Amino acid sequence: MKGIYEIKREFQQQLNEFAEMLENYISDANNQWVIKGFIDIFQNIYPISADTKILSKVLEIQLFPKFLEFAKQNDYEIVLTEHQNWYPDISFISKSDAKIKFAVDLKTTYSSEKSPEFCNGFTLGSHGTYFIDRKSSKNIQFPYSEYVGHYCLGIIYSRAELNKLQETETYELKELSKIPSVIRNFIFFACEKWTIASDKSGSGNTANIGSIKRISDILAGNGAFKNLGEEWFDDYWINYGKISIKNDAGIIRKITTLSEFLKYRGKDKSLYYQPTGRKNKNRKHGKN
Repeated sequence: MKGIYEIKREFQQQLNEFAEMLENYISDANNQWVIKGFIDIFQNIYPISADTKILSKVLEIQLFPKFLEFAKQNDYEIVLTEHQNWYPDISFISKSDAKIKFAVDLKTTYSSEKSPEFCNGFTLGSHGTYFIDRKSSKNIQFPYSEYVGHYCLGIIYSRAELNKLQETETYELKELSKIPSVIRNFIFFACEKWTIASDKSGSGNTANIGSIKRISDILAGNGAFKNLGEEWFDDYWINYGKISIKNDAGIIRKITTLSEFLKYRGKDKSLYYQPTGRKNKNRKHGKN
């Protein structure tokens, strides 16, 4: 009988292979997105907005048939989240053993125009109720503890330099080849979400986990918890902003950095892997 490590390793390999083939599915020979716009019954085509939420949803719709193929080829049942803001986007359940479930979130974001080695980052799900209480059914398809692993299928893309007027033009079907793609240069990857997590919140006013932002570190899985592992990722985010400490000036404040958390737990702070590059800031991310 396969152990948990082997089961997770096998799924990771399957997801890696799946991610590798998706670029050719959604982009042309020039690395441009093959989706050009929306069409009405009169065969008028309306270009897609560069709004990140719209792009994320269209990519999700475009990729869904491939997720169905992936599930069929690898003997999984596929369960979609019942509500829009629930976790995860997709649950894969082994047909041979229903206790084996994998949570997969589709995550999209764009690379920085000024610093193309960085992206805008991802939100990696909530560190709220269902993350803290692993048996909770609030805002989650199945309780967190029922999943063998929690994964991201990530997409990083670059945005085309289009003006607002180009987004409002209408095209005829015969002009399809003239319509510019709003995004291009896709990078697909698959990973366990803890491997790309930072120690910072992913959004300013909600309980979301933020990712690291240097693209090479994301692809290598060089997150803040690289030297610590998933258990420390869980421990940190379950307790994020809940533990009070007194600083050198005698001021009491909450722990919201991994270095402070490790010190509080009596752990060597050097185990905090700090990816190179810009500081993490609370900025708008891609798909939550």
